[in-house]
Amino acid sequence: MSIVSKSLSLLILFSTLSLLTGCQTLTGLFPADDEQPVVEASKPQLQTDIAKHEFDLSADQEMIGEVGAIETRENDTLSDIARHFGLGYNDISNANVGLSAWTPKAGSRVILPLQFILPDAPRKGIVLNLANMRMFYYPAKQRDKVFTYPVGIGRDGWNTPMGLTSVAVKTANPTWHVPPSIQREHEEKGQPLPSAVRAGPDNPLGLFAMRLAIPSYLIHGTNKPYGIGMQVSHGCVQMYPEDIEVMFKKTSVGTPVRIVHQPYLTAWQDGMLYLEANNPLENWSANKSKLKAQAVKELRKISKQHKVSVDWDKVDRVVERADGIPTPVLVSSPDVTEITKTAALLAHPDKFYGQPVADMLDDSDLAMLVATYNSETEAEQLAAMLNHQGPQIPARKVDGNNAYHVVAGPFKNKKEVKAVANRLHADFEIDGVKQIKVSELN
Repeated sequence: MSIVSKSLSLLILFSTLSLLTGCQTLTGLFPADDEQPVVEASKPQLQTDIAKHEFDLSADQEMIGEVGAIETRENDTLSDIARHFGLGYNDISNANVGLSAWTPKAGSRVILPLQFILPDAPRKGIVLNLANMRMFYYPAKQRDKVFTYPVGIGRDGWNTPMGLTSVAVKTANPTWHVPPSIQREHEEKGQPLPSAVRAGPDNPLGLFAMRLAIPSYLIHGTNKPYGIGMQVSHGCVQMYPEDIEVMFKKTSVGTPVRIVHQPYLTAWQDGMLYLEANNPLENWSANKSKLKAQAVKELRKISKQHKVSVDWDKVDRVVERADGIPTPVLVSSPDVTEITKTAALLAHPDKFYGQPVADMLDDSDLAMLVATYNSETEAEQLAAMLNHQGPQIPARKVDGNNAYHVVAGPFKNKKEVKAVANRLHADFEIDGVKQIKVSELN
C-alpha cells in the first residue's frame, strides 16, 4: 500500500488533530465584509443565507436551507469547498461519495448539502447535534432567525458529553494548559509539548474559547480547520476560526447549550415529509436499529396526522445511504438524484475562503524532497494533504526525471526543516526526506 493510500484510509492527515485538541484547561464581531466568503448563486436569498450562516425561521418551520452544487476547477479540494460554503468534512464527503477528496477532476459536480432539518430540541441558545456534527444557534433577541455552523467533536474514547449545560466563561486569546494525558501522547510520538501554549499559530484552541459549565469542556476555535466535521478532539467542540469569532460575539455567559445525538431527523414542510439520515456515531452504533425504529415511529405519526402515504422502501434507502441530505419519503416523491440534479448551481469564487497556497520556490530557498511517485495523482494527493495540515506544510507536485515529486518548502531555516521532518515521520510515517534544490529534479 502506498503512503498516500495508507494515509487516506486511516485519515492520517488528521492524526495530529486528535492530539493537538486538548482543551481541558485555559486562562483568562463579525469579520470585516471583505474577509467573508463571497458566494454567488442563481438564487440571491440562498447566496445571502450561506454567506451569513443565517436563516429565517418561522414558529412551525422544521427545515432550513437548500441543496446547492458547484463545478470544480483544477486544484480544488473538497475540504476547501466545504469550508467556503459553511460545511464540514463529513457533510461534503457523505454527499459526494465517489469523488476524490483531494484531487476531484476539473468540471466535477460537487453537491453542497446546505439544507438541514432542525434537531428535536427547545429552540433556545445553542443546540449541538453530535450525529451530524452541526451547531444551531437560536438568538434570544431574534426569534425569527437561526444560525448554523459545522463543528468538530470528540473522538472515540473522548466523546463529547450530552445533556444541557451553558456557557460559563468566554476567553479571547486563550492559553492552553496541556493536560498530562496529551503530553504523554506527544512524548510517545517524539513531539514533546510545553506545559502551556500561549495564543498563536501553535495553539489548538485558536483565538476564542467558551468554557462550558461541564468541567473541562469548551467550544473553541482551532489551528487545524480542516478537521471540522470530524471526530478529532479530546471531547471539546471545535469551530472554524471565522465561525467561532462570530459566535464569541453573539453569545453571552449563561447562554444554554444543549448537546444531543439525533442521526435520523424528520420534518413536515410545504406539504411534504422529509427524512435526513446520518450514521450514528460509533458510541451509538449498537443502537442503530433502535434509533431507526424511533424515526419510523415518528414518520408513521406525521403521515397519519397529514393523511399521507410513506414509501417505506425509500425510507430504508435513505437510512442506508446516510448522506445527510433531507429527502422526501412520500409515495411518488422525488428521489435524492432528482434533488441533486436540480440543485442551484453556485458560482465558483476566484479563491476559496482560507484556501492554503504554497509559495513559489527557487534554488535559493530551503526545500525538501518528501516523496517520489510514478502516479501524478498520488503526488497531487499528498501535496494537497500537506498543504491542509495545521499549521500548513507548504508543498507542491514537481515533474522531473520521468517521475512526480512532492517538494515541501520554502522554510525559514534548518530548524524549521527538522521540525517538519519530524511531523512527516510522526503523522505520515514518511522517513528519508532530504534537503534539495528544485533544479536537481529536472
